[in-house]
Amino acid sequence: MGNKRIDEPTGTEFVGHEWDGIEELNTPLPRWWLWTFYATVVWAIGYVILFPAWPLIEKGTEGVLGWTSRGQLAEEMAVADQARATVREEIARIPLERLSENAPLMQQAVAGGRAAFQIHCIQCHGSGAAGSQELGYPNLNDDDWLWGGDIRAIEYTLTHGIRQPGDNQTRFSVMPAFEGILSQPEVNSVVDHVRSLSGLGEPNAAGAAVFEQNCAVCHGPNGEGMREFGAPDLADAIWLRGSSREAITAQILNPKMGMMPKWEGRLDPVTISMLAAYVHSLGGGEDFIEVAEDPEVEVDEQP
Repeated sequence: MGNKRIDEPTGTEFVGHEWDGIEELNTPLPRWWLWTFYATVVWAIGYVILFPAWPLIEKGTEGVLGWTSRGQLAEEMAVADQARATVREEIARIPLERLSENAPLMQQAVAGGRAAFQIHCIQCHGSGAAGSQELGYPNLNDDDWLWGGDIRAIEYTLTHGIRQPGDNQTRFSVMPAFEGILSQPEVNSVVDHVRSLSGLGEPNAAGAAVFEQNCAVCHGPNGEGMREFGAPDLADAIWLRGSSREAITAQILNPKMGMMPKWEGRLDPVTISMLAAYVHSLGGGEDFIEVAEDPEVEVDEQP
């Protein structure tokens, strides 16, 4: 105590440390800082008592309040699951053709369908549903539909698929291979005619005659297609496998026909309905014209 030295200008005690002639003063901490520190200590003690804090061998301490982040997450997920269940119940009750009359419910259905699409459909149709001409996966954003583009027709296609083995209700069509049936000049002329239907070339009289004899029975006399056969419209400038002469020639000689799996049995009916709502909303969806005006009247649910 007798060796205590005080810095005269500040009146503060030296601590006795010196570096290169510089000595350290024992300056006390500000009072506000000390009280803040004491408050954090009290807060920490209270937190350890009230909430999970100390990790143990099998689990952490639970705290007297019994709260856990996992428990809170479970509660929030239960609330979200209940909300989804309510929406799904409403979608299941309403006729699919009337879904668009309930804008909030339609919005929920489209959102659910978008999520299901990202899991089950993007492998073929792409994340933006643009498909692939190279692989023959249709673009779902345009307004060209082989089997119909109203929401019920889309649901039917999703349910039963296209050329799905083992499902006698699947969409099914077959284009014959004309290799060996048409001569090369006939193929060339009909390619010219088909391209001319969508403005890609000049009309070809010989090709029109070949088309009438061999193709009009499915595609229609003007190439407008027939949905009952799944025959595409050749006059709308929308092409599944490309519009080049090479692509059309290959499809005439040795046609490629894709297969879409049915989702019945793999997805529940409500998810299929939501997928139909999402695909219908992409831009090319068609109106369902058979809905009765009176909501109490049973609607025709056939595609």
